[in-house]
Amino acid sequence: MKNSFYTMGIDVGSNFIKLVLVDYGSPSKIIDKHTEKIRKRNPTQVADEVIQTMLTKHNLKYEDIAYLASTGEGDLVKRKRGHFYGMTTHAKGANYFFPEARSVVDMGALYVRAVKVSEDARVQDYKMTGQCASGSGQFLENISRYLGLSIEEVGDISLKADVPEVSSGICAVLAETDVINMVSRGITTPNIIKGIHMSIANRIIKLLSSLKAESPIVLTGGMALNKGMIQAIEEQLAESEKKFIIKTSPDSIYAGAIGAALWGGFRHLKLKEKQAVAS
Repeated sequence: MKNSFYTMGIDVGSNFIKLVLVDYGSPSKIIDKHTEKIRKRNPTQVADEVIQTMLTKHNLKYEDIAYLASTGEGDLVKRKRGHFYGMTTHAKGANYFFPEARSVVDMGALYVRAVKVSEDARVQDYKMTGQCASGSGQFLENISRYLGLSIEEVGDISLKADVPEVSSGICAVLAETDVINMVSRGITTPNIIKGIHMSIANRIIKLLSSLKAESPIVLTGGMALNKGMIQAIEEQLAESEKKFIIKTSPDSIYAGAIGAALWGGFRHLKLKEKQAVAS
C-alpha cells in the first residue's frame, strides 16, 4: 500500500503564479515547481494552463492529485479543493525550508508581513505594512522599470552603491517622487536602488521589533532572492544591534505554494480520518 500521495499548491500573486507538485509523505518531497509571469493575461486561464502543463509533464490526471490547494488570489483557481491564507502557507513553507524557523517575513508584491510561528509552523502573531507603503515588491519593480532595469538586475546593482540615498516618502507615490528628484540631481542608479533597499529593510526591522520576533527569521517571497535587499537588511540589523539571524532559501519564491501543498496534504488526511470514523 502506498504511504504517500500527490498534492499541488498554487500561489496566485499580482505578477506571478507559482505552482509546486509534492509527493506528500514522511518526509514530503517536492517533485517539480514552476513560475509563470501573468503579464496582461487572464490569471484564471493562466492558472489552469499551468496546472494542466504540470500534470501532462508528469503523465498525471487531475484525479491523481489528492488535494489541489491555493493561496494568494486563490479565488481565481477553478479546480482547487481548498484555499489557505498567505500567512498560513508562508509559515509552512518557511518551516519546510528551515524547521527551526520561529519568524517569517513574507516579502510580497503588495505588502510585507512579519509572522511569528510555532514549532509546527502555525501562525501565532503577525504585523504587516499597508498597501500604500513604499516597502513592497511592486514599488521596487516600478522604480526599477523607471530606471530602465529589470527586477532581476536590481540586487547586483545595489551592491555597487557607495553613497546610498534613502527616499523619505512613506507613501509609494511620494517615494517615487523622491526617486525622480534623485535622478534629476544626478544620483547614481546603484545609490538610488541601495537607498530603496535600506528604506524597505528599515520597515522590515521595525515590523520584527514590533512583533517581538524570535530568531531564526526566514525571508520568503520574490524579494528574498534579491542580494541587495538581503545585504541592506543585514546592514540595518548591525546598526540597530538586533541579534536576529536571517535565513533564505533559493526556493523562497515558492514558499506559499509549498505551504499550500503541505497543508493540503494535511487536510486530505484529516478528511480521510473523518470519513473512516463516519463509516
